[in-house]
Amino acid sequence: MPAFPHSTTSTATAIAIPPSLSLPVIEAAFPRQLHPYWPRLQEKTRAWLLEKRLMPADKVEEYADGLCYTDLMAGYYLGAPDEVLQAITDYSAWFFVWDDRHDRDIVHRRPAAWRRLRTRLHEALDSPRHHLHHEDPLVAGFADSVLRLYAFLPRTWNERFARHFHEVIEAYDREFRNRTEGVIPPVQEYLALRRLTFAHWIWTDLLEPSAGRELPDAVRKHPAYRRAALLSQEFAAWYNDLCSLPKEIAGDDVHNLGISLITHEGLTLEEAVAEVRRRVDGCITEFVVVEEKALRFADGLDDGTPDGKELSVAVRACLANMRNWFSSVYWFHHESGRYTVDSWDDRSTPPYVNNETAGEK
Repeated sequence: MPAFPHSTTSTATAIAIPPSLSLPVIEAAFPRQLHPYWPRLQEKTRAWLLEKRLMPADKVEEYADGLCYTDLMAGYYLGAPDEVLQAITDYSAWFFVWDDRHDRDIVHRRPAAWRRLRTRLHEALDSPRHHLHHEDPLVAGFADSVLRLYAFLPRTWNERFARHFHEVIEAYDREFRNRTEGVIPPVQEYLALRRLTFAHWIWTDLLEPSAGRELPDAVRKHPAYRRAALLSQEFAAWYNDLCSLPKEIAGDDVHNLGISLITHEGLTLEEAVAEVRRRVDGCITEFVVVEEKALRFADGLDDGTPDGKELSVAVRACLANMRNWFSSVYWFHHESGRYTVDSWDDRSTPPYVNNETAGEK
């Protein structure tokens, strides 16, 4: 079936989804939407990748649109002001490029390069303005995107975002060590680390500038709101593991829920796929239940005052976008060139990356 009634490509094409990855409930009950800014978003993010030298010009020309990074964000942060969505999407595109650099540093055994980048990213997160012209395009691009994100909400939100992303950088360092040492983490350890490497709380934080206001602690930490946010992110991380399992097995990766289940729980490949699929399905089922509780909580925030009404509207907007995340993630994995492993010349080397062993400073 077409992923979109209004396709993001010039010709609508049916997408063949393997039965092991097909989620009929998403296709039926989580209708996909797209931010109306999407066409401009795609154009500007492509230009930003070029301007910041985050991908070579030939890679941008050939692969950027097909990677669908803009589609993923335009299907998630509905209702965001255009400039907020643009900043989030550029940051998201940067995140994918960073993930690719991290992967290549592991593949080509560049621990010194990774340690240097890790330090620079921590520094740029705390003082982005001082890193806008850094010699490493990845650091400069990060500083640019973070500085733009910091402009939308108060200092307290910025500090929370920074705190969460410092944790993400350190989680990437733990993954670096696991992969270079061939350590496959046990399932529970992997799940805790995955919440950080997937940046669960970063994408959840970004719901707030999309909704136009910072949410107070009492809202963000409310059990129903927090559980709905976690389930939307767990679904995305585990579905990503399900879809990327062939790529990661081909690349001798050790960070995948399926691989942890096979290694530490004694499952066969087929059993591991079924177990990850079961967990993915469970996220959807539980989200629908928790979503109702969270919506009732949001309604109760409207106490008749202007601020109460505004807060209630903002929370409902965040919850609606948590729901949008399910469909956006689902279709992204079947449209993006990141997962078309069978079409690559080398199943362990994505064609959209700079794979030179000494090509990055």
